Amino acid sequence: MSKRFSLEFFPPKTIAGREKLRGTLQQLDKLKPDFYSVTYGAGGSTRDNTIGVIEEMREAGIDVAPHLSFGGDSDTEMSELLDQYRRLGVKRLVALRGDIPSGTGISRLVYANELVEFIRRHSGNHFEIEVAAYPEIHPEAEHYDSDIDFLKQKFRCGADSAITQYFFNADAYFYFMERCQQAGIEQPIYPGVMPITNFSNLCRFSANCGAEIPRWLKQRVDSFGDDQQAIEEWGVEFISRLSERLLAGGAPGIHFYTMNQVEPTRSIWNNLGLSR
Repeated sequence: MSKRFSLEFFPPKTIAGREKLRGTLQQLDKLKPDFYSVTYGAGGSTRDNTIGVIEEMREAGIDVAPHLSFGGDSDTEMSELLDQYRRLGVKRLVALRGDIPSGTGISRLVYANELVEFIRRHSGNHFEIEVAAYPEIHPEAEHYDSDIDFLKQKFRCGADSAITQYFFNADAYFYFMERCQQAGIEQPIYPGVMPITNFSNLCRFSANCGAEIPRWLKQRVDSFGDDQQAIEEWGVEFISRLSERLLAGGAPGIHFYTMNQVEPTRSIWNNLGLSR
């Protein structure tokens, strides 16, 4: 089976950001990824921005997978959104638990396995459903095995494959895959990789989402001081080697978190010889 390579964007909140994303997409589309995904903020303007980006990409004939979570939406609102995506020709979704929008007074939390079940009840097998996986374990998980069991539930409810949270330790992914196989999970789990650009922002985000930044990696980046060019060049080399190891070790492909930037994703892609 051929490897699968995908790119992720987030929906811009401004007109300038939308214009920048159009330029980024124009450049990255030359790489011919298998599909793009677009992140989602339920119950607010971020969701509407997501829908706008999806509409524009589908009008251009681009294969795109919207991220989806209930948040503060009702069953009716979610059904209408699924119908809208179907009309646009969307064939793939990324189903996530998501978070409840603050200040809404809503306390309902719909887990990803419930969302997968809802999509299957509403849309049958029209959509290919991706879910999230956490090689370093979800920060709210009780323990390692319970997190793997929850992933198994998502597949049991109808998910087709998973995309992982980004990580910087290949052994974490390989051990996670070993434990998933032992648990009877046979669906493909695609590693997500995060290019290194703004390292201080990456550290803050990683602390919130449970992605570990190895001490040696932080020390190496710190050694470059304020030389941003050196950090990015080293980051391209490191993520390229990480990706090579993942692919050589049997990963079914890679999902790139682009942060709406052309570089360094394009350089890493070319280093891996993925141009088609």
